[in-house]
Amino acid sequence: MRLVLTTDTHVPKRARDLPAELWTAIDAADVVIHAGDWVDVSLLDAIEQRSRRLIACYGNNDGPALRARLTEIAYATLDGLRLAVVHETGAATGREVRCGKRFPDVDVLVFGHSHIPWDTIAPSGLRLLNPGSPTDRRRQPHHTFMTARVAKGGLHDLVLHRL
Repeated sequence: MRLVLTTDTHVPKRARDLPAELWTAIDAADVVIHAGDWVDVSLLDAIEQRSRRLIACYGNNDGPALRARLTEIAYATLDGLRLAVVHETGAATGREVRCGKRFPDVDVLVFGHSHIPWDTIAPSGLRLLNPGSPTDRRRQPHHTFMTARVAKGGLHDLVLHRL
């Protein structure tokens, strides 16, 4: 099962559209994961139309129209892998321990908000992933998103794509 992970797209405020490389990955994926800060419903509509399956939450920059269609935390099980998607996880300091306690029944937590790519494992075994932003890199050297593969309850072949 092929995954695309993205967040903090901020379309159309930070960019008019997603980068072509990300759209190509979305078209090829079995599951698209978006961890919030869409900004406009039109991007949600476009990704829903082009993706086979979308797992997504809203972020702090998402207004009532997006919040009406998305949840604060999205949960899914993909081929035995227990997944949660949330926008904000708080400060980087202590994140692994804090999220491990908050999400004890999850294998992978995808989050956003900081626009900083992140891949760590909590003492509890929870893997925390932030794909960065494909449209607003802030202090990062590149715009980014991630792809991965899920098989038999495991996450494999994780790649951070630099745009």
